[in-house]
Amino acid sequence: MAHSVYSEREVFLRELVSNAADASEKLRYEALSDEALAAQAGAPLVTISLDKDKKTLTVADNGIGMNREELVSALGTIANSGTRAFLDKINADGGGDKGQSLIGQFGVGFYSVFMVADRVEVATRRAGSQEAWLWTSEGKGSYQIAPAQAEEAPAAGTRVTLHLNAESEEFLDAWRIEQALREHSGALAIPIEIAGAPGEEPRRISDGAALWAKPKSEISNEEYADFYRQLGGQFDEPALTVHWRAEGRTEYTVLAFIPGSRPLDLFDPLRKAKSKLYVRRVLISREIQLLPAWLRFVRLVVDSSDIPLNVSREMVQQSPVVAQIGKAIASRIVQELGKLAEAEPEKFAGLWENFGAVIKEGLHEDPQRRDDIFKLARFASTRASEKTRTLKDYVADLRENQTAIYYLVGDDRKRLAHSPQIEEFSARGVEVLLLDDAVDAFWVTSCVGYEGKPFKSVTQGAADLSLVPLKEGEAEQSAGDASAEVAALATRMKEALKEHVDDVRVSTRLRESAVCLIAPEHGLDRQLARLLAEHGQAGALGKPVLEINPRHPAITVLAQAAPGAEVEDGSFMLLDLARIADGEPPVDANAFARRLSARLAKGAA
Repeated sequence: MAHSVYSEREVFLRELVSNAADASEKLRYEALSDEALAAQAGAPLVTISLDKDKKTLTVADNGIGMNREELVSALGTIANSGTRAFLDKINADGGGDKGQSLIGQFGVGFYSVFMVADRVEVATRRAGSQEAWLWTSEGKGSYQIAPAQAEEAPAAGTRVTLHLNAESEEFLDAWRIEQALREHSGALAIPIEIAGAPGEEPRRISDGAALWAKPKSEISNEEYADFYRQLGGQFDEPALTVHWRAEGRTEYTVLAFIPGSRPLDLFDPLRKAKSKLYVRRVLISREIQLLPAWLRFVRLVVDSSDIPLNVSREMVQQSPVVAQIGKAIASRIVQELGKLAEAEPEKFAGLWENFGAVIKEGLHEDPQRRDDIFKLARFASTRASEKTRTLKDYVADLRENQTAIYYLVGDDRKRLAHSPQIEEFSARGVEVLLLDDAVDAFWVTSCVGYEGKPFKSVTQGAADLSLVPLKEGEAEQSAGDASAEVAALATRMKEALKEHVDDVRVSTRLRESAVCLIAPEHGLDRQLARLLAEHGQAGALGKPVLEINPRHPAITVLAQAAPGAEVEDGSFMLLDLARIADGEPPVDANAFARRLSARLAKGAA
C-alpha cells in the first residue's frame, strides 16, 4: 500500500508530523469544553528522537492520544481517517470552522512509515485516561494491540517508534531529518524539536509559525528576502514581493516573489512555472503548475485549506478549485506589475529587462490577458533604441495619416536601428518598433492590433507612406522616378537571381542604401520565416523580394552596363549585400569574396 501510493520515502516524516499536529489540534478543541483536559493540556509540541545504535526514529506528541477503539479504527483499517471522523463530529455539533487546521482526511498517511521501517510501535494514551496501549506491526498484513505499561507510554499523546530498515539509515542523521522537516513541515502551526542522540537536549528547529501566515506588518524586508532566497535558491534581492490573503468562496494565502536577476534556465524550453503548494501549512507539491508558462520566473508559495487532495497528498487533483486559484493569482501578479510600472518606472524597467521577453509570450499564449500585458509591455523603437516606450506612447505620437503600428523583427537591436527597410519611415518621422526577442516574431502575427491600429511589418509587402507628410528638409520620391535603364536593370536582375528571389522591383522605402530584402505582400515576415525554417519548416522561408534604390550610384552605374557577366556579378553582389544587412550570410561566400576582390581591384586600377 505504502509503495503504491507514495513516490518519495521522506514523506513518512511529513505524515507523522501532520498526524501529531492534528492530535494537538484535537486536544485544543476538546479542552474548550472540558476543564479537566484544559488543565492537563500543555503547549503543543512534536519531538523527534534518533538512536543510531538501535536504528530507531521516534516521533512523539502531547496531543489527544487514542484509546483502544480509536487505535483499531485509525491504524487497523486502511483509509479510515480519525481526522475525517473528528471533522464530521465537529460539523454535526455545529463547530463551524474550528477544525479547519486539521490536515489528515484520508487515513492512509500513516502507512508511509513502512517504506522506511521493518517494524513500527505506537504507544498512546488518550488525554484524561489512565489506560495506555501499544500497537505494533511489521506492515505485512497484521498488527497487535496490547495494554502498555504506564512508564512505557506518554502521559498523554502518542509516540511512534520506527525500526528503520537498512535502506533508510540516512534518516538517523539529524541534518537529514531537519532538511526533510524544513521542506515539508516547517510551516506547521506547532513547534518541532529534534534530539540527535539519546540523552541529548532537544533542539527546536521550527517555531510553528509560517512566514506567509503572519500579518505583513510583522514581517521585515530582511525576513522576506531570506525566505525568497530559501525558496528560489537565489542570492539576490527580490525585485517585487507580493503577499496577500484571498477570502471568499475559496480562501488561500499567497506569497510571491519576482527575482531581481534572470535565472540561468529562464529560456529552457522544458522550464515551467513552479509553485509550492501547502494545504493547512503542510507541503503538498513543490512543483505544481499554478501559473501560466509566461510567468515562470515568479517564485510562489500558496497555502489553502480548500484544495481537494488525492489519497497520497502528493498531487493535487485536477479540480476547478485549483484552476480558479491559479487564474486569480496570475491576474493579481499582472495587476501588481502594472502598479509597479506606474509607481516606480525605473525599477520596473530593470524588471522588464530581465523578464520582458518571457512576459511577451503571454501576448501569444494568453489572449484573455493580452490587453493587460500590452499595458506592461515596453519596446525599443527608432525614437528610443536604448530606452523603451509603451504602445500607449507610440499611439499618442502617431504621424498624420498613419494607419498602422510598424515594427521590424530581428535578433540585433543595433542592426535593426540601421536597417535599410526603415529609411523612408525615418524620412517621414514614422516610428518603428525594434523587436529583437525571438517571441516577437510570433505575437505580432496573433495580435490583431492595439487601439484600432493593426501591427504591420516594414519588411512585408510594399511600403505606401505617401499620405504621411515628410519631415522638414526631406524630398518626395516614388517608383515612377526610376529611369528606363533602371527599370530594364530590374528585369535583368530578376532573371539572373530567379533561383534566389521572387521578384526585383524599384523601391519607395530606400533613400541611402542600394538594396534591401522584403517579404512578398502575403508572405510571412522575414524573421518569422527564418525561425520556422530553423525548426524544420523549410517551406516557410520562401523567396524574398529584392528592392533596388533607383537613385543610388551602384544601381545607376550597373543600369548603364551592357548586359552580360558584369550585370550578373553585380546582381549577385547586391543580393549578398542585402542578405548581410539582413543578418544572413551571402548566397555563396567564396563567390562573394571573389566578386568583391575583383571590384576592389577594378577600382584601384
